[in-house]
Amino acid sequence: MNNAANDGIWSGSWVAERLGVRLTGDDTLTPMLGLALRRNPRRAHLLVSNVLGKHVPQSPSVVYGAGFGLGRRVRALLGAEEAARAVVLGYAETATGLGHSVADGLGTAPCLHSTRRPVAGVPRAGGFEESHSHATSHLLLPQDPALLAGDGPLVLVDDEFSTGNTVLNTVRDLHARHPRRRYVVVALVDMRSPEDAGRLAEFARGIGARVDLVAAASGTVSLPEGVLDKGRELVARHETRDAAPDAPAGSRAVRADLGWPAGLPDGGRHGFTPAHRTRLEAALPAMAARLAEALPEGARRVHVLGFEELMYAPLRLAGALEQATDAGVTFSTTTRSPVLAVDDPGYAIRTRLAFPAHDDPGDGPGERYAYNIAGAGFDAVAVIVDSVADTPALHAPGGLLARLAAHTPHVVLAVIPSYVPERPSMLPEPLRGPAFSSYPPEEVGWLLQDLSDTALEAPTEEREEAIQRGGAHYAESLPVEYQPSEQYQELFRAALRESAGRLARAVGAVTELVLAERSPRPVLVSLARAGTPVGILMRRWARFRHGLDLPHYAVSIVRGRGIDANALRWLAAHHDPRDVVFVDGWTGKGAITRELTDAIRAFEASDGITGFDPEIAVLADPGSCVRTYGTREDYLIPSACLNSTVSGLVSRTVLRADLVGPHDYHGAKFYRELAASDVSVAFLDAVCDRFPELTDAVDQTAKELLAADREPTWEGWAAVERISEEYGIHDVNLVKPGVGETTRVLLRRVPWKILARAGAGADLDHVRLLAAQRGVPVEEVAGLPYTCVGLIHPAYTRGATGADGRAVNV
Repeated sequence: MNNAANDGIWSGSWVAERLGVRLTGDDTLTPMLGLALRRNPRRAHLLVSNVLGKHVPQSPSVVYGAGFGLGRRVRALLGAEEAARAVVLGYAETATGLGHSVADGLGTAPCLHSTRRPVAGVPRAGGFEESHSHATSHLLLPQDPALLAGDGPLVLVDDEFSTGNTVLNTVRDLHARHPRRRYVVVALVDMRSPEDAGRLAEFARGIGARVDLVAAASGTVSLPEGVLDKGRELVARHETRDAAPDAPAGSRAVRADLGWPAGLPDGGRHGFTPAHRTRLEAALPAMAARLAEALPEGARRVHVLGFEELMYAPLRLAGALEQATDAGVTFSTTTRSPVLAVDDPGYAIRTRLAFPAHDDPGDGPGERYAYNIAGAGFDAVAVIVDSVADTPALHAPGGLLARLAAHTPHVVLAVIPSYVPERPSMLPEPLRGPAFSSYPPEEVGWLLQDLSDTALEAPTEEREEAIQRGGAHYAESLPVEYQPSEQYQELFRAALRESAGRLARAVGAVTELVLAERSPRPVLVSLARAGTPVGILMRRWARFRHGLDLPHYAVSIVRGRGIDANALRWLAAHHDPRDVVFVDGWTGKGAITRELTDAIRAFEASDGITGFDPEIAVLADPGSCVRTYGTREDYLIPSACLNSTVSGLVSRTVLRADLVGPHDYHGAKFYRELAASDVSVAFLDAVCDRFPELTDAVDQTAKELLAADREPTWEGWAAVERISEEYGIHDVNLVKPGVGETTRVLLRRVPWKILARAGAGADLDHVRLLAAQRGVPVEEVAGLPYTCVGLIHPAYTRGATGADGRAVNV
């Protein structure tokens, strides 16, 4: 059975006649494409390529030649100089081999392909969505992040270019991180409508880059009204379960040792360089000879079956085998795509073998498929997988090998070692703006990993329920970013105008204390994210008053889980831990102060690295928890009024096991899309503008503080315990004292009520506005030790009652 020919019958005629789908285009279109029906609610039809090497067995020289030829066309388009600077990005899973082949045609281009397989310990360099696919999330995991950071042409390779959405999503993501002047989109077939073609051109103009398109064939797909419903009806009518038996008892696959070169990547998941290509070319003849030795004598029809994203290496092995033997060799790969099989010469998918997923870790259980192999009359099938996929499920009854053995007398298994990049001896360098955060790069280095492409936000009530029930930690998700009204923004601006001088005085005072008592050249390490604006202000004061250019970093600390130990390791490798001063915005009851102390002790015990002083330097210490502060007054620090838009557009930090491995920094998101509302630098400038007029006042304040008894009394913690019991909450974590913490409660949690000190003035205007917007009562309390206190709704603390005896649980 050869689907590419089908005895002169077009392999799309069955679908075209029954579904009304029409392909129109140049003369090369229909020989390259057939049609099938998807089992997918988003799209009824599947364009089945006869030269891709995915669904249809094809000569490996034809498959490789199609991609290589496209690469030659791109080289001619770019010219030798630009082609030498190009990077190729192929799309998983169908275009991984095609992308490699295009890179080979370019000659000297490194190749990377997206992947749906997360790899522990390898940080993400980006990701994007493919809206019509059954498995949408693509990850970019280059071993060398600089691979995507250059300004040379980026060549994006897919098997078909249908709407352009996937390419737009990719370019939008990568261009925001690393702008470049030129992109080239490469596809076997360009099937865009005129409207989609115009949309791509408009998008290119919008980002100020040139986008070219190179395709082997072009045309359009005409879909009748109601095509999805008709497609579902056809699938339901013709769908049957695979009835083919497993292999006869006692049959098994013969293993072939390829002798894969040590350290050579199995593909482009983490990048494949010209040097890698040279090593592969040199090793191919010997590996093909070993594969040929495992084949049965006299085999005339041999099929090489690759595995999902692992397309390029099996394709090149199939091509070398085709050169080394007299047998007719064809190539295809397994896939995750569920497609209807119909045994008709006018249909592109004649047979289907379904088997359990055997990719570990992969993306979970489910079926996988091999098409057009059953009934094809192959004398042998050589299965090529990577070692991560060589699992018991592959060999089990009903697994891929058993299914194949029922249809061919000889199955050969060859396993390529899965390549995992060695972690560098040093942890990644800090993230900096403008690639991460809206702060200038010299202001702060973020010892975090970028999770901007990960969906982490959850509704406030849903988060609160999960947190209070113990089903989730607050650091495992993010609240939806609060979008302030114009009235609220005006309150922020008014508060900043009113308090800028007071803030500048506190910034100067706490910086002078640090220089006098902690280190003459401190390394400022702010606790992300509330501490980060304060760390920048302290850095600016040191430069303004003393001409010091202090290093400043931001790290993550999570209540109940400690500080980021990898960030501490990086700091210890680059600075003397004795110079490190941890910085935060303010204290509430002192939970983070205690958390940091415990975390530093645990780190010293585990790593043997000493010298870090856990005492935090803060702008305001109303809880009397630390010795190094600018003031102990509880007043409004305007940066507490907003979220990311006053903190460099960076989210709260995230610590979740499936996103943060043992060798990773904690994560955070950069909300580039909120740039129009960003006041981060404006906030800093407004405070710094007051520095010159306050030098004498700062000197006086610092002198008084240095002479004062600043030993912590922990009055704030005692007050919180009293309030917790008095209001029937019985959980100090649900009591958030101080203006800053109360504001956070109103922005991110489910508040129950706000306690305000009787007579508190303008410092609470924004609190009263937020409380009114959320329908939260504000209760004035005489003698309150803080200006205000936020009480989180104890909705899941069953049986709790308030001071008036009423139940407080929902």
